[in-house]
Amino acid sequence: MQSQQVRGEMTASECRELGFIKAQLMCSSCDKLDDFGLETIKPQCKQCCTLDQQPAAQRTYAKAILEVCTCKFRAYPQIQAFIQSGRPAKFPNLQIKYVRGLDPVVKLLDASGKVQETLSITKWNTDTVEEFFETHLAKEGGGKSSYSVVEEADDDDEDDFLRTNKI
Repeated sequence: MQSQQVRGEMTASECRELGFIKAQLMCSSCDKLDDFGLETIKPQCKQCCTLDQQPAAQRTYAKAILEVCTCKFRAYPQIQAFIQSGRPAKFPNLQIKYVRGLDPVVKLLDASGKVQETLSITKWNTDTVEEFFETHLAKEGGGKSSYSVVEEADDDDEDDFLRTNKI
């Protein structure tokens, strides 16, 4: 991919071919490559990164979608514990979406519903997930404490989550 020397952004698939995950790569990380003797990949890194516009603690989003497959609950019991506890009810602008075969991710959306960031939460514990939503989800007035759960459309409505999430 040496032909990509022209200044500009690479697509997510081009970045993936180079070993970068565009949605998760912050430009400040590219600046640290020099510390590890990796200055040769810095130009490609800069073309795949997201600008660190403001500190993460200050960014808030209008809505979030936590996507996960219930078949992965055994591998991620902390995410199962968060979802099955009363904690999601604290966030009226949080949607839980069950997607077959997907490791847990959080999609952060702006007011128009456009995805701004996608974060892998596979290593997060239950408290970290809750704290993240408290910090990064816009507070909604009205005191409603409801969140939505969306399951993939399936003709048979069985209670056994393992059966309903067969791949």
